[in-house]
Amino acid sequence: MHQQLARLLRGAGAADFPGRLDHCLRELVGHETVLINAYRGRRRPLLVHDDYPPHRREQGIERYLSEAYLLDPFFAAVSEGLDQGAHRLRELAPDRFEASDYYAHYYRSLGLVDEVGLFCRVEEDVVIAVSLGFGIKSPPLTRRAMQALRHLSPMVEALLVEYWKWQGSQFQQRLADQEPVEAAFASFGAGVLTAREQEIVRLLLAGHSTKSAARELDISDGTVKVHRKHIYQRLEVSSQSQLFRQFLDYVALVSRQRAG
Repeated sequence: MHQQLARLLRGAGAADFPGRLDHCLRELVGHETVLINAYRGRRRPLLVHDDYPPHRREQGIERYLSEAYLLDPFFAAVSEGLDQGAHRLRELAPDRFEASDYYAHYYRSLGLVDEVGLFCRVEEDVVIAVSLGFGIKSPPLTRRAMQALRHLSPMVEALLVEYWKWQGSQFQQRLADQEPVEAAFASFGAGVLTAREQEIVRLLLAGHSTKSAARELDISDGTVKVHRKHIYQRLEVSSQSQLFRQFLDYVALVSRQRAG
């Protein structure tokens, strides 16, 4: 490992550094998939590196970058200021995340059971997240492996800063061109739902339970339940799954309109 780190240090500014970092981390913890994304504010993430085979790219890459990232705990954490360290998905996700339609729609369909993100602020307004996915085909993420990633994360951060210093210019225009789909997230239900009901929809879709949503908004559980009943009635849905499907359809519509 020390020899690999030495090689990474010598080549941190090279264009192929993300792939070599992936290889080094894979030997350490045996992850199944990797996504390295650059985040600027709440814009659509920019893909820097991945290892998805062609037959899994639509599910693992295109779906994430077109719609799924809006409900991603890593994206939410970066938006709220997280910019360093190694963090397990379950540490950042809402309390009902694994029971959410988003989890089933994205994570479970990819066969992922766990994920770790290594975060680094490489510029004042740019954060890189190295997302390591663990699935049924990879060894489970052990406490020892997680501890190793935490110990290694300061080195990874320093390497990513060096990489961005030399290679970041090739991504700047693409980052600027990334259209934020946040408008779709913010406007879903506009004209039908109240502002508070829209807030509750966003929390429920992201995987918050009634109690968690109530804590986030500093209101009672009963108030959230009443709002939820009104939301279902006004959007003419009868389940969380139907609400989620309607949201994805709306995001797709807004994306097509912006592109056209």
